[in-house]
Amino acid sequence: MTRRPHEQLPKEALSAESLRERLVGAADPAYRAFNASLLPGVTDLLGVRIPVLRRMAREIARGDWRRYLARAEDRYFEERMLQGLVIGYVRCPAEEKLALVARFLPKIDNWAVCDIFCGKLRPELREPMRQFVEPLFGAEEEFTVRFAVVTGLVNYVDGEHLEWLLERLAAVRHDGYYVRMGVAWAVSVCFVQAPQRVMEWLSEAPIDAWTRDKALQKIVESNRVDATTKTAIRAMRKRLKGRE
Repeated sequence: MTRRPHEQLPKEALSAESLRERLVGAADPAYRAFNASLLPGVTDLLGVRIPVLRRMAREIARGDWRRYLARAEDRYFEERMLQGLVIGYVRCPAEEKLALVARFLPKIDNWAVCDIFCGKLRPELREPMRQFVEPLFGAEEEFTVRFAVVTGLVNYVDGEHLEWLLERLAAVRHDGYYVRMGVAWAVSVCFVQAPQRVMEWLSEAPIDAWTRDKALQKIVESNRVDATTKTAIRAMRKRLKGRE
């Protein structure tokens, strides 16, 4: 049955069992195999494509989403992804939104759920979220730190916040693979915004050689960096590796 945008899902459609049936019905075995190759260690995949999850999340966000989040279950990867998307879509006061985010963070156990969860913020949430994530750059949990890093690169690479973000990235000391790759990604995004400043930062920031090299690699791989700059970055990578 097709619903109009303003219509809400009936409560029975928000039950964990009903939503799980929809997810299982939307599963694509080929996509599951593809996704499994990108998510080592994640064994609870159904194989539901992200556009399908987004449509479901929007439906839930238009209805009694608080009831849904209170009763949502985590048997499958897609069930956790769906919760994260719903939290992103719902409209509620900043204090309530941040409480939802805080409750969801311990459920993040892979880069895909983390990165999809870190969507663009509405203007009224940017400053509260910035204050919320600031201490998380120093957290112990790998995906909590990655959440802070990716939230930063998605929302705070601008003239007002760039220096703040670079300071936070320089202070990260977590040695988890997904944290370090997240920092490298963030540095490459900052480079597009302010190439000269980021090159200065790379020469002075106390980040490890591996992360610096991955950041330079991602700059080279970026479609938003011109060919001449990429050539210079490749030469820089080669020089730095020669010193190691």
